[in-house]
Amino acid sequence: MAKRKTKNQKKSKLKTHKAAAARIHVTGTGMLMRLKAHQSHLRRRKSPRTKRLFGQKLVIPTSDVARLRRMIPYGVT
Repeated sequence: MAKRKTKNQKKSKLKTHKAAAARIHVTGTGMLMRLKAHQSHLRRRKSPRTKRLFGQKLVIPTSDVARLRRMIPYGVT
């Protein structure tokens, strides 16, 4: 016999994937941004232009956005 839902019963909350939340930034318009890889290792060998570009964030491709939005359901700033 199936249980009946009562008025007090609420939907369970979705859990945030903490590793994804630490790496992804959500902009005010809802776009997902990420940092570049290979920033800290062997930094002396990299050119000044490469090191300067490490400070910029990249837009995450639209093919990955749906999967990442499920990982961070409430948005992380």
